[in-house]
Amino acid sequence: MQRRAFLAGAAAGVAAPAFAAPPVPVIDTHVHLFDPRRPQGVPYSGPKDRPPQIATPDNYRTQITGTGIVGSIVVEASPWIEDNLWILERAGSDPQFVGVVGSLDPSKPEFPEYLARFSKNPLWRGIRFGRVWTSEGGKPVLKSGMAEGLRLLAEVGQTLDMANPSFDLLRGALLAMDAAPGLRVVMDHMPSLDPTPETQALYDSLTSELAARPGFFIKLSQVMHKDGSGIFKTAPRERLDRLMTLMGEDRVMFGGDWPNSVGTATIPAALALMRDYFAARPRVQAEKYFWRNSLAIYKWKPRTQSQVRLAQTP
Repeated sequence: MQRRAFLAGAAAGVAAPAFAAPPVPVIDTHVHLFDPRRPQGVPYSGPKDRPPQIATPDNYRTQITGTGIVGSIVVEASPWIEDNLWILERAGSDPQFVGVVGSLDPSKPEFPEYLARFSKNPLWRGIRFGRVWTSEGGKPVLKSGMAEGLRLLAEVGQTLDMANPSFDLLRGALLAMDAAPGLRVVMDHMPSLDPTPETQALYDSLTSELAARPGFFIKLSQVMHKDGSGIFKTAPRERLDRLMTLMGEDRVMFGGDWPNSVGTATIPAALALMRDYFAARPRVQAEKYFWRNSLAIYKWKPRTQSQVRLAQTP
C-alpha cells in the first residue's frame, strides 16, 4: 500500500505528453558481486535473513534486461584484501561494468601501497569504508592514521563511499571531510535512515551540515527497505523531497543495491519507483540522477557504445 500511494503521488501532477520523450538511460551505481561457491567461501553473501546469493555478472544481467541500465558500478562487500582483485577481474570481464569501489582501510600503514596497486586498473574508482572514527572520552574522533589515508585518497581523486547510514556514520562523514577537504564522500542508501520524532532534529541538523559540504553526495537508493524492526518501508516522499532540496540535483545518484535488494525490491521495481518520482521534475534532473552525476562523481570510463554516447552527451 505504501508503495502504491507513493507511485500515485509521484504521477499525480504530471500530464501525459503528446509525444513521450525517450526513457532516460541509467547507470546503476550500487551492485555487489560475490560467490559463496568459491573454495575459500565468502565473508558476506547477502543479508543474514535471506538465503546466500550467487552474485555474478551473468546473474546480474538477468536482473536488468529491458531496464535501460547501460552501465554499472560494483561496490565491494568483502573486507578481504584479495577480494578487491576478485571483483576487478569479474568487472573487467564484462563491459557492463564501468567502475569498482573497493574495500581498503585508509588508516592502515599498507594503505598507500594497496591503493597504488589497485589504482593501476582503470576500473578502480575509490573505496568504501565506514568506521573512520573511534571514541575518546565519549567524543568521536578520527582513528589514528585515518586523516593521512583520506588525504591520499583525495589527492588521487577517488571517492570514499560510506554505508549504511546512521547518525554516527553521518558524524563520521563530517570528520572525514574535515580531515581531507578535497575528498568526495558518497553516502550510500541515504533514504533508509528513518528518523523518529525524537531524532528528527538531529537528522535535520546533520543532513543540513553535510549538505553545506560541496564534496558530499548521496545515493537515493534503498528507498524501499526494512526498518530496524525488520518491517518493510518506503521512504516517504517528504524525505526524498527534503534530500533533493538540501543536496541539489547535482549530488544524487541511483543505485539498485542488487543482490541485497532481493526480497525487498527488484531492480525494475526500484527503477519504477524513482522514475515516477522524477516524472514530476524537469527531465534534466532525472538525467542527472540516473546517469550524469555518476559520471561527474565517479569519473568512470565508457566501455560500450551506449556508455560512450552518454560520456559524449553535452
